[in-house]
Amino acid sequence: MQSVASRFFTWLGGHELTVLLALAGIFSGVWAFVGIAGEVTEGDTQAFDRKLLLAMRRPGDLAPIGGPSVEESARDITALGGVAVLGLVTAIAAGFLALDGKRRMAVFVCVSVLSGLVVATVLKDIFHRPRPELVPHAVYVSTPSFPSGHSMMSAVTYLTLGALLARSHERRRLKAYFLILAVALTFLVGVSRVYLGVHWPTDVLAGWTAGAVWALFCWLAARWLQGRRALETQA
Repeated sequence: MQSVASRFFTWLGGHELTVLLALAGIFSGVWAFVGIAGEVTEGDTQAFDRKLLLAMRRPGDLAPIGGPSVEESARDITALGGVAVLGLVTAIAAGFLALDGKRRMAVFVCVSVLSGLVVATVLKDIFHRPRPELVPHAVYVSTPSFPSGHSMMSAVTYLTLGALLARSHERRRLKAYFLILAVALTFLVGVSRVYLGVHWPTDVLAGWTAGAVWALFCWLAARWLQGRRALETQA
């Protein structure tokens, strides 16, 4: 009998360019994350982090630029990357899939997001980077800074769901809409973390990178499981 690895490579050989591009994205993302982590650990990103963080603050009192209304909007946006909101979004998506007769896909989505949360927590504990003390924090935080959990989990959740929705439709406009929306939400959440003073910019870059890698990995896993008929197929 063929091993799991040999079956995977047989499946890989029979698929088109998108799978190879996804694998290239995973390897490139891992390389980028390792590079960012190495620079952060050695302290080489300090000047870049300070410059970008202060660019979002008023020189006099270090308050966020734009005033209280913009700051409140940033809090609303940053909540889209919180555990509570992402948990609700995942539960709603899983409920829809289950009602649509795709129960195994619903479980797969939940496992993808929960496993991403575990990875994010482990990475934070490994690097244990302190939060920025250069500016006041505009929201409550209690965990280490690197990588940004909000940035990583928004990438994992929104990119995974965006890819799932894109595969559920044949029209290219709808595919592009879902993917662009997922990227936009992920981007806004990450920027809001720096704007609110609770993350260094390199925390967010690392979070985006790790989240995108995990989303690509889950996408490949879903395609492979669908090929094995262990997961419901999409349109």
